[in-house]
Parts: sequence; structure tokens; C-alpha cells
Amino acid sequence: MEDLFKKFLYTGVGLVAFTAEKLQTAVDDLVHDGKLSKSEGKKILNDLLDTAQAKREDFEERLQSVTESVIERLNIPSQSDYEALEQRVAELEAKVAALPKPKTPAKRTTIKKD
Repeated sequence: MEDLFKKFLYTGVGLVAFTAEKLQTAVDDLVHDGKLSKSEGKKILNDLLDTAQAKREDFEERLQSVTESVIERLNIPSQSDYEALEQRVAELEAKVAALPKPKTPAKRTTIKKD
């Protein structure tokens, strides 16, 4: 499930990068045509990138919150819970291995009479 969220997030980041690239091209064209000064174009791009960064961070926080909520509702153990259980199982296996082996009684063989 975490992979799905990461893919979703990376898709959004890719979309922002693509949009920023297209905006950069558009601003460069406007600067080249003399409709914008270089400093105005730079300010527009910086404002967009700052806004995109803030939105991305907000989105990541919300996504993290939703992910934690879903994991909690589904009662999925955390990584630390899982690791604690692994450690406990390993300790119990070691204790069981250290127990004395029970002696097995000799098997009796029966002879069939015809």
C-alpha cells in the first residue's frame, strides 16, 4: 500500500516538474518577446516553485496522516511491533532448542502369526 502512495506522490512531483518546465519555457518566450522583464519572469518562476513546494509538503503531511489512519483502522502492526515479535520468537526458539530432548521409548515389534 505504501508503494501505491509513493507512486501517487511521485506522479504529482513529476507533474509539478513538467508544469514548471513548461512555465519556464513560457516565461522565457515572454522575456524574449519583451513582454516581461527578466526579473519579473524570475519572480514568477520563484513564486510558483515556492508555492509548489509548500503544496507538496502539505500534501505529504496529509498523505502520511491518512496512511497512518488506514493502518491503524486495519490493525496492521507497525515495523517496531513486527521486529519485537521477531525477536521474541527467536528467543523462544532458542529456549525450546535448549530444553532437554525427551527419550523416546524403544519401538516394539510385533510378529504376525499366520
